[in-house]
Order: sequence, then structure tokens, then C-alpha cells
Amino acid sequence: MINEFSASTTGTDVEYLEVFGTPSADYSEYWLLEIEGDTTGAGLVDEVIQVGSTDSLGLWVSRLLPNALENGTLTLLLVRGFSGALNQDLDANNDGILDQTPWAAVVDAVAVNDGGIGDLTYGPTLGPNFDGLSSFPPGGASRIPDGLDSDNPSDWARNDFDLAGIPGYIGTPIEGEALNTPGAPNQLYVPPPPGGTCGDPVVYIHQIQGSGAVFDPAFGGVQSVEAVVTAIAPGLGGLYIQEEPVDADADPMTSEGLFVYLGEAPDPSLAVGDLVRVTGTVTEYVTSGGASSQTELAGSPIVTACGQGAAIPPAAVMFPLLDTAELEAVEGMVVSLPQALVISEYYNFDRYGEVVVSLPPEGWDRLYTPTAVVEPGQDAIDLAADYATRRITIDDARSAQNPDPAIHPGNGLEFTLDNRFRGGDTIAGIAGVIDHTFGLYRLQPTTYGTYGVVNPRPESPDPVGGNVRVATMNVLNYFLTLDDSGPICGPDQDLECRGADDAEELERQRAKLLDALARIEGDVVGLVEMENTPGVEPAADLVAGLNDLVGGGTYAFIDTGIIGTDAIRVGLIYKPAVVRPVGDFAILDSSVDARFLDDKNRPVLAQTFEDRASGERFTVAVNHLKSKGSPCDDVGDPDLGDGQGNCNLTRTAAAEALVDWLSSDPTGSGDGRYLIIGDLNSYDKEDPIDTLLAGGYTDLVGAFGGELAYSYVFDGQLGYLDYALASADLVSTVTGATVWHINADEPDLLDYDTTFKQPAQDALYEPNAFRSSDHDPVIVGLDLEAPQLRVRVEPQVLWPANHRYVRVVAKVKATDNEGSPEVRLVSATSNEPDDGVADGSTTNDIVILDDRTFLL
Repeated sequence: MINEFSASTTGTDVEYLEVFGTPSADYSEYWLLEIEGDTTGAGLVDEVIQVGSTDSLGLWVSRLLPNALENGTLTLLLVRGFSGALNQDLDANNDGILDQTPWAAVVDAVAVNDGGIGDLTYGPTLGPNFDGLSSFPPGGASRIPDGLDSDNPSDWARNDFDLAGIPGYIGTPIEGEALNTPGAPNQLYVPPPPGGTCGDPVVYIHQIQGSGAVFDPAFGGVQSVEAVVTAIAPGLGGLYIQEEPVDADADPMTSEGLFVYLGEAPDPSLAVGDLVRVTGTVTEYVTSGGASSQTELAGSPIVTACGQGAAIPPAAVMFPLLDTAELEAVEGMVVSLPQALVISEYYNFDRYGEVVVSLPPEGWDRLYTPTAVVEPGQDAIDLAADYATRRITIDDARSAQNPDPAIHPGNGLEFTLDNRFRGGDTIAGIAGVIDHTFGLYRLQPTTYGTYGVVNPRPESPDPVGGNVRVATMNVLNYFLTLDDSGPICGPDQDLECRGADDAEELERQRAKLLDALARIEGDVVGLVEMENTPGVEPAADLVAGLNDLVGGGTYAFIDTGIIGTDAIRVGLIYKPAVVRPVGDFAILDSSVDARFLDDKNRPVLAQTFEDRASGERFTVAVNHLKSKGSPCDDVGDPDLGDGQGNCNLTRTAAAEALVDWLSSDPTGSGDGRYLIIGDLNSYDKEDPIDTLLAGGYTDLVGAFGGELAYSYVFDGQLGYLDYALASADLVSTVTGATVWHINADEPDLLDYDTTFKQPAQDALYEPNAFRSSDHDPVIVGLDLEAPQLRVRVEPQVLWPANHRYVRVVAKVKATDNEGSPEVRLVSATSNEPDDGVADGSTTNDIVILDDRTFLL
């Protein structure tokens, strides 16, 4: 049969006819005829070619001179036993039916019709667009596969007009066309990957990355690279690749890695370690308003596997960095973090699966808010700049929010109640790929390292001593009115509510707070962030819950009603068996002192209590000063950039007013023993705290907890915003102070809120004290009960009266609620004065030998 033909091609026609039959067979009794098909010349024999013997493939080819075959409409006939002649007209009347058939048989036929009016063909016809590929007729065609014959045009595929397949010609084949293969098996054109074939010319990744923050524009646009797959990240819609070591350059500032953004999970047949060819558009993925920019290959990249790639050893990244540009130089590359880095920030762990780790300065266990350890100003600014070289975010290679399962950043396993972490724990030896997205350099892990439990949960607060315990606790917007109720909260019931969104969340929140308060065992507890709506009393609700837990009547509350104009206020609960309120409570707000802006700060609540055991009095002032989170520009108090944040002057003025107000004895206590507690929203080196210290108060958290005490974590940095400050008259009674770290070190995935959690993460909830709030409670011990002392001496009478020394022994029994007190013998007296008149003219009548013995 006719297997392939070429009649019309680009340039000078390359013409041939091919017959397919039995391999190595003699077909000399067969003839190929070209029959004219154009209008009046139709039926004329234009070419007569005798067939010869086939080769081992069953193919016989006749290579013709240019223009041997018509470029228009024609029919090719394969006949046996031809007896006619060249130029014989076989269709004299041009009716499309051959009048003469000078052969024994027609074995095969194929025709081309160029669409001319009146043209005729005499076999299965391939016309313009017969295959849906072109409006032109084929210049040549091939049976696909060889030897297929159903007498239908679908047996044929047009050959590439531009001679693809002929040596020396590149051609312009498209999918669906055949290559020109005279004397060889017919072949459909298979388009190579749009990115080319493995081994074709490429650019290097370091050329694209360049040494700057964005790609080198000389290597922008569509580019092809060949590199090794280092990480497959379906959660990010792509994969990471890196140049083989032999192809890397010597410039340490040019990255050898790239992210390939596919917009979907990579082909599952790809694996880490594969050498791939990638063709895509070089782009910068800019996020967070330009705070981060990652060089990528995007624009529907074409990825072709090229075999096994060379091993890619991770580059070690050591902290502190000389400059954050060091991370830009390894963007997209595999790195390892060999140092033991501290888990510092986990605010986004629930929503985005990320944590921040850091290398603290020498001698520190964590990063501390600059103004918690150095003075505001240049020292704080410099320390913040140093921190930027000590931290990096560990992500989870997923862009979806609220991921399930949550992944433990230290070991890569699912985060569960039995596989938790806390702030201060360590991660060492983790490896992964660096990316630069959403404002941060991140490690997308490929190999997890060693997780160290450094900061286990404290099941109870450290002892503080004393006979009265005073505590302060932020109750994290404890609202009895649900947050989805609309703007019905606040004193005028026109503010948005906060806290729990539904009844289930409220139950979960309440259970956690009650467990924390019960374990604190405070005799007086200041509560911060309670709902401030008429007729709603969160303190009463907490007291009822506590009494259900620890016994009826154990706790009571100071009934203040609404305080101030904000949606939240402070409050007080107490144990009536231990202390009793004395007199009315007092409020510090703008009406008392104009320096105290109560539309910024929450009003202060002060109440005097009397210790029932000793009758001693003290006054507790509960505070919640203006936060740093929103500006005070409307009162001329902007963030000055010195580390103290927004509203520093507002808080400082409030502190000045507080000192003066307490010195006026606002509750009429008649006693100078004051304890300032609550959330002052100021770190201990900031101006508001300096003001309180200058006013004669002692910072008990700092005094007992040291320079690195903390109650809160913000931006991966520790410090304390929650205070207990004792007046000069009270400080001598303080036996201890502690911060119970049940909240600041816990990821909020464990809190009551279900907003950013899948059902599996909701199930991690426990009705216990841990992550009951975002601030840690502060607890202070006061010893208001004087030691009890009983003394008896032997002998009680000196006799005889001879003025000789008698050894006197004191038998002492001393008791105190703080344990065994130290007893010292300071002096002794008798009914006669020492060295008195008429005492026998002796001197040193009383001689103290030790703390229990003297001579008299």
C-alpha cells in the first residue's frame, strides 16, 4: 500500500513516494501512478513509477526530482500490472470516473484536493483541513501507524510542510502532524516539553537570583534552569530546587535556590533528589506591602524530570547573623540550623502553623523586650536591631489557615496534649529551605532536629509566704454577654462585646479561669478585663463558680457596678474568712485628676482590707492602663520610637496621678500600706514605672523575680506588664512575690477560643489553668501577723542579795505563721538599774552571754 508521500514542501519541493509491504519482497509488478486532478486536465497520467523490492522494514521509497508531482489536486494509485502510458487520459469526459483502467487491479489509492473548483480525485481524499489542523491541503502525508488502511482519510496524518524529519531541517511541526520519514517508520510529531529537553541550554539559578534583594533583571522573563528538587511543598503549591554543587558559583551573596510556584501540588512522580528542568517566568512574589520579596519561577512553569541529581548538602546558618542579608543570600536554598534555638513566639501557631525561634544573648534564656532590660532610647533601639539577627520563623510548608493537623515545630509530629511545646523550649539541628514571604524569612522544614523540654509546666505557683496572699490576674475579656450579640456592651450598651462567641466558648473560658483562680488561692485578687455592662457582674459569676469548687462562702466580690466608659473594667474578689473590706471602695478617673485620662486608661479601683487575724490594714489599687496597641495621637502622645510604644505620656501621667491619689488616702484607711496591682502596659524600664518607683513604691516582681522576670510575650520577647508595687509602709510585710507561668509560655491553640481551629484542634482543649489568659498572674505574700513570743527566766529571784553574778537562762517560745522566727537577746532589765546607786558600787550588773543567757 501507499504508506507515505511528499509532493509539496517549503522551498524547493522535497518529493518522494513510499510503499509498505512484506519485508524484503519483490513488488516489481506494481506501479505508482500520479493522476492529474485539476479541472479539464483531470484523469491525465502525470507520473508512472515502477515499484521495486522492499527493505527489511517492508519499505520501498522512490525519491523524486522537484516538481515531479503536482502541487495541486492529484490522485496516487498503486496498481498491479500497468499496461497504459505516461500522459494517457483515463477520464476523457472529466466526470470523475475513470473511463480506462489499464491495469490488472488497483491495490491502493490516496488523493489530495486543493479545493479548486471543478477539481476531481479518484480515491480517498485529503482535502483542506481534513484533519482540523490547517485550511490548506497537505503537501504530504503518512499513514499512522505504518500500513493502516481503512480506506478513510483518518488513516493519514499530514506531514510537516517545513520538512521536520528531513536531515538538515528543523521544521515547524505541530501536534497532530507527522514527521517526514522516507524509508523509515512513520512517526507522529510529539511536542517536546514547552521548556525544552533535558540538556538543552539553561541559565543558572545564581544568575537569576543575583546578589541583591530581587532578581537580576538581565535574567528576567521566561527562563529555563536545570537543578535538583530539594523540597516538595504541596501545601505551598510548588517545589524548591537548587543548583547542583558543581554548577554553583563562588559568590556567597548569590543564592543557588529557587521556589517554583505551580499553583497546585507537584506531579506525584517527582521526588526530592530528582534533577529537573524547569521553564517559567522569573517573578518576585511580594508580600506584606513590600516587607518581603521572594524570587520565584512562576507563570505555569513546565517541570521535566531529567534523572537523579547530585546530593545537596545543607548550608549551616549560624546566629547571630552579621546582617539579615545573610538570609537573602540563601533564599530558596537548603540550610540547617545547628544551634539550640529557643522557641520564642507562637502567636501564629494556631492559625498559620508557625513559630519564631531565636538565639538569646549570652547569659539570657530568652529574648526580652528591650525596655524590660535596658533604658528606652538608643539602648533599646540597638537591642531591637540586634534581635533581628538572632531570630527566624519556622513554618510548616502550608499556606492554608487553621491547618490540620497542627505540626509540632520541634519534632515534626502532630501537636497533641502528649506532644506539646512551651515557650523557652529548644529546637536544634532542624533543616529546611529558606523562603521570604509575608514579611519574614522562614524555614520550611525538610528534616526535623532535636527538641528539648527546657520549660516544663509549673503545676502550682511558687510559695510566697505570709498570712495574706494578694494576686492580680488578667481574665482575657471575661464577658457574660456573648461576643456575637452585637454592639450592646459597655456602660451605654453601644459597644461591641468581647470574649466568648458562643455558650460553648464561654463555658470553656470559665472553666479555665476558675481552675487558675482556685489554684492561685488568693485572699485578695484583682481582676483585669471584665465586662463593664450595666446589670452584668462577671466577678459575681466567678465567685459563684469558685465557691462551687472550693466551698460555699469562700469568696466574695466588691460590688462596684460599672466603672468608667470602656467595655472592660477591673474588679476585686476576696476571701471574707481571711480579710474584710473596710469602708467604701474608691475610683480614680478624670473627675478626680485631669492627668488620668479615663477615655484611654481604665479607672483605678482601690479598696482597703483588714486582716482578720491581726487587724492590720492594707489598700489594694487595681489598674489597667492604656495599651500600646492603638495610638494616642489625638492627645499629642505619639510613638516616639524609643521603645516605649504608643501612649507613653498618657500612662506616665496616669502613674503620677495614681501616686498622688493614693497619698491622699482615698479610702480613708488611716494607713499608708498600699499595693498597686494590675496591668500597667509598661515594661519595667519605662517612664510610668520610673514614676511609681520615684513615688516610693517597690517593684515586687523585679525584686523577687530578678531582671529577667516576665508575665507576657509579645513579638517573641518577654517582659512583664503585670505588677505588684508596694508602698514604703507595706514593703516590710512582703514575704515573697512570684509570677505563675501558666499563660505566656503556652500556645493559644490550647485556649478556650475555637475561632482559628479545626475540630481536631478544638479537641485539644482542657478545663485547666493553662492558657486561661495571655498574661501570667502575679502573686504576693504579706505577713501582717506579728510573731508571738513567750519568755520565762530561771531563776526569777536572785538570792542571797550579795551582789554576786547569777547565771540567768531565758526559756523562749516564739511562733510565727512564716515558720520559726529568729530570736535575739537584745537587753535584760531588773528592778534595779544597771550600775545604779546603792547597788553595792558594782559595775556591769548585767552581762549578756548569748541569745538565751545573761549574768545578773
